[in-house]
Amino acid sequence: MGLFDKKFCSVCGDKIGFLGNRKLEDGNLCKECANKLSYWFDERRHSTVEEIKAQLAYREENQRKVDEFNITRTFGRGTLLVLDEDKQQFAVVRTKKMRDENPDILDYSQVTGCDLDIDEDRDEEMRETPDGKRVSYNPPRYTYNYNFRMIIRVNHPYFDDMHFNLNNSTVYIDPTSARGVMGMSFNPRNHPEYKEYVEMGEEIKAALTEIRTQVRETAQAANAPKAAMVCPACRATTIPDANGCCEYCGSALVSR
Repeated sequence: MGLFDKKFCSVCGDKIGFLGNRKLEDGNLCKECANKLSYWFDERRHSTVEEIKAQLAYREENQRKVDEFNITRTFGRGTLLVLDEDKQQFAVVRTKKMRDENPDILDYSQVTGCDLDIDEDRDEEMRETPDGKRVSYNPPRYTYNYNFRMIIRVNHPYFDDMHFNLNNSTVYIDPTSARGVMGMSFNPRNHPEYKEYVEMGEEIKAALTEIRTQVRETAQAANAPKAAMVCPACRATTIPDANGCCEYCGSALVSR
């Protein structure tokens, strides 16, 4: 096929416009279908047509979960981590229109870890001497730029992590405007805006750590061997069922 031959989407069959093709391992994908894939998915070029079709089916099912998602807790600013504590699910929402965005809905049990990565860029301020040379202050003075990135590691078939900035724009800290404190005595980590984002990140880490602990404890309790008990109603020796009731008469059991 030539460079300018017509191409058709291997998934939906529609004609692909000029510069609209997204290559797959064994086919082509139109821009519209590509936009339906998970935001966190980055293996499109190494995916087959059938794998993309499977993901799009998953994304349709995910839309149903979004419609049923009830936000009970929110963390962050701009990009948000939202929880549905009743369903034990969470999502990372990047826009104000959650339903249109269709963010991936994950179960608490899929969280494997969480980190706050702080990117610091330090620029030295210089002064100009009477003869026009630029030299350092004594002691040196710096301005600081920060980005606070949250990384949530997950067990998911289409991606391994979800990463996003807590800050909407780079946090700029200038010692000369921070209460008049300058030079080496100034610690940018004590700046209110720096501390605000660190506390926000630590709050998210604590929430996800608590989630992981709850999931583990629930799994351990479910897998723990059940001891035989004497039913107070029928006096039979029985193993409690899933509801903690006698397998013979259905009465609630109490421990001897």
